[in-house]
Amino acid sequence: MLKTGEEHLESLRDGRRVYIGREQVDDVTTHPAFAAAARTVAAIYDMKRAPENLDVTSYEENGERYSSYYLRPRSADELAKRTRTHKLIADMTHGLFGRSPDHVAGLITGLAMKPEVLDAAGPGYRDNLLTHFDHMRKHDVYPAYAVIPPPGIRDREIYAGETREDPSLRVVSEDDSGVVISGMKMLATGAVFANEILIGNLTPLAPGFGSYAITCMFSCNTPGLSLWARRPYAQGVDAELDYPLSYKYDEGDAVVMCEDVQVPWENVFVHDHAELSRGCYITTPAHCFSNHQSNVRFWSKMSLLVGLASRICQSTGNDKIPAVREQLGRLAALEATIAGMVYGQIQAYEEWPGGRDGYVCFNRRYMYAALNWCTENHSAIIDLVRELTGANPLQMPADASLLADPELRQRFESRFGTPFIEPVERWKLLKLAWDLIGSEFAGRHILYEKFYAGNSVIVRNQSFREAPWDDFHAIVDDAMAGIEVPDRR
Repeated sequence: MLKTGEEHLESLRDGRRVYIGREQVDDVTTHPAFAAAARTVAAIYDMKRAPENLDVTSYEENGERYSSYYLRPRSADELAKRTRTHKLIADMTHGLFGRSPDHVAGLITGLAMKPEVLDAAGPGYRDNLLTHFDHMRKHDVYPAYAVIPPPGIRDREIYAGETREDPSLRVVSEDDSGVVISGMKMLATGAVFANEILIGNLTPLAPGFGSYAITCMFSCNTPGLSLWARRPYAQGVDAELDYPLSYKYDEGDAVVMCEDVQVPWENVFVHDHAELSRGCYITTPAHCFSNHQSNVRFWSKMSLLVGLASRICQSTGNDKIPAVREQLGRLAALEATIAGMVYGQIQAYEEWPGGRDGYVCFNRRYMYAALNWCTENHSAIIDLVRELTGANPLQMPADASLLADPELRQRFESRFGTPFIEPVERWKLLKLAWDLIGSEFAGRHILYEKFYAGNSVIVRNQSFREAPWDDFHAIVDDAMAGIEVPDRR
């Protein structure tokens, strides 16, 4: 089925435990910190159901209609369908919702394209994954994930002689009904607005730490689960004009806290297999699918940044200056670069090695190259937009309350415009700019774009793994073979 926005909002009123500091949030759909963003998520669901979008955002299988991000593609056209769906969602949120419903859904879909890899953990796990995948697409589930351990626990032996408890999430007991997990996981972006959360491992686990090698999934209202949110940026915002992006696009980040959470066996996909707990994402299309969505999302954000920079330059008349046009052209070229990298992943698609049912995948090498490109370039792109914006955002009044005073509003409207833009429109433009390049929301995005795929070493090692080294070496060897060596006899 395809959920409506209102149905999704209702699904979030499920008794989940979300904390902002010591405050427990009663209803994330109405709390001032989350309400506007919750409506943004609802709007995504309504957009997917709109008649004009259904051919792109959904597919039919066995007489039922599902969201396209659950589509297991068998052709380049079906890969393109997934991409178009990602783009519609990303454009709605201007690329500012990194973990929109389609991100982790892509990961689960990729696992479901080669579930047999889970057989290494034992019998039954493959069937668990396929059954849960079917449940997710049937109910149009918004999944989130937490797949990173707390910092400072690379060597868990350090806790052997310590009185401190190891905070890492792990299996503490098991019986015929399932496992019990306790501990914490990082960092569940979007979980406040999600239906279910995947617990897994994207960092290597040392042999012998099988209790930490748990991959499972459960509802966000599961007893014993709580989400500890960072400070929401929408909290305390009285008017959308003051922080237009923070207000409705703060997807939230939360630490996942588990206190004796009971997970039935049917919701467990990997257990007591350290290598598979991480490797299942790479030996299936899972990692590629989720990060292709990240590439598409970044493309939408680039479009916003390019358009914003141009509009700001137009508002001051600086767009007539050749040096400014050169910088705007540079930004436009960067936007076209990521667009080309996205399309290249479809055009050079690949059959999944050893896969089943004729499934195909985006070109993994090109996807990881795009991931590296985004990670490396985002900060520089933001700096360039800052340079083009200058100090203009600092010239705007403190907040929108000024507009409620007739005298102050009249003075503002008589003095704060330029020959190229009206005062209120200039205020809107510069508040938008500030929320992209200068606010706390903007600072969070700097961190997010730098680290959401792991640090730069991890990202580049993905490209190292996928590179066709034999082909590269053959080119060098061929070039060397053509070099004539002088006869010294």
